[in-house]
Amino acid sequence: MLSLSNITVSYDGSRVLRGVELTVPEKSLICLMGRNGVGKTTTLKSIVGLVKTDSGSVKLAGEEIGKLAPDVRARRGIGYVPQGRDIFPHLTVLENLRISVVVHGNRAADQMDRVLELFPILKEFLQRKGGVLSGGQQQQLAIARALLTNPKVLILDEPTEGIQPNIIDLIGEALLKIKREGKISILLVEQYLDFCLSIGDYFHIMDRGAVVAHGPIADLNQDLVRKHLTV
Repeated sequence: MLSLSNITVSYDGSRVLRGVELTVPEKSLICLMGRNGVGKTTTLKSIVGLVKTDSGSVKLAGEEIGKLAPDVRARRGIGYVPQGRDIFPHLTVLENLRISVVVHGNRAADQMDRVLELFPILKEFLQRKGGVLSGGQQQQLAIARALLTNPKVLILDEPTEGIQPNIIDLIGEALLKIKREGKISILLVEQYLDFCLSIGDYFHIMDRGAVVAHGPIADLNQDLVRKHLTV
């Protein structure tokens, strides 16, 4: 569904990504893991077009999208929830969701009931301002808004960061439901190991700007964890 080949990115002449290779198959959930500062978020931004790549290929469903603008990539089927969520705090939950409907039209409108079923707490807070929601509720809103675009690949950057455990469980259950439906593949950057083990199909571990290990989530053993993930 989504593939990165030999992606390199530099900031101010310093190489940040060094030939990143990554594949997100159809109907799968991929966990992109690694310590802080190894290039995970930059990898996501290279997929959605928020950073310019020096070289390499980004393909979605076989189509090269690496030279397209971010908004065009979104219309091609890339849904993105960045670290920090980026909801509109002064708009209500319903207004935040309707932004996707305005931009994506009937395709988004048809998904409204579905995302409210996935995140029922949002249905209770439709008239509440986004800025007064808890961190976990804001994360659910951000994911719901991205899902309204009906993406082929949903990309999440640290979806559990700063969120209480019971909400993490709710988000995990929602992502599993999305995966089981078989219409959307998911790529998430995540440092919470147990969360990855509970919902992931495959892992990719990054170190110093490159993918250094990958495989089925069942193969994520303690040696890899100690070598690449523990602080």
